[in-house]
Amino acid sequence: MLRAYLDYHRATLAMKCDGLTDEELRRRSMPPSTLTLLGLVRHMAEVERAWFRRVIGGEDVPLVWSDEEDYQRAYDAGDSTRAEAFAAWHEEVAHARRVEAAAESLDVTAHQPRWNTDVSLRLVMLHMIHEYARHNGHADFLREAIDGTVGA
Repeated sequence: MLRAYLDYHRATLAMKCDGLTDEELRRRSMPPSTLTLLGLVRHMAEVERAWFRRVIGGEDVPLVWSDEEDYQRAYDAGDSTRAEAFAAWHEEVAHARRVEAAAESLDVTAHQPRWNTDVSLRLVMLHMIHEYARHNGHADFLREAIDGTVGA
């Protein structure tokens, strides 16, 4: 069930970006916000990496777009392209699925240094569902402002 909901939200983010040009994907919401659909895709690639590779997988890898641990850097999609952002996101989602599939159970735990606590894979998956759901709400508004598309 967790996997199905997480994949549903991943697919929803992709759907919100379907059919848009790079320029449209980089269109900002409303000043002073710099939020864009492409920035959300980049952010979610970063979040997938942080939780599945770095926390659950224990990999010592840098963030995708920042060597200084700046999670906000991913939102800056001003020079980004669909190809670049989606390639990184798809790579991180695929890796996350491998980490999840290889786990003994959802009770596997790892230390989350930013929260200074141990977390289970179950908690990580729930957190990811929450993260996507929140940002998919942003994506709804962004997409509607670009071309009027609403729904799902």
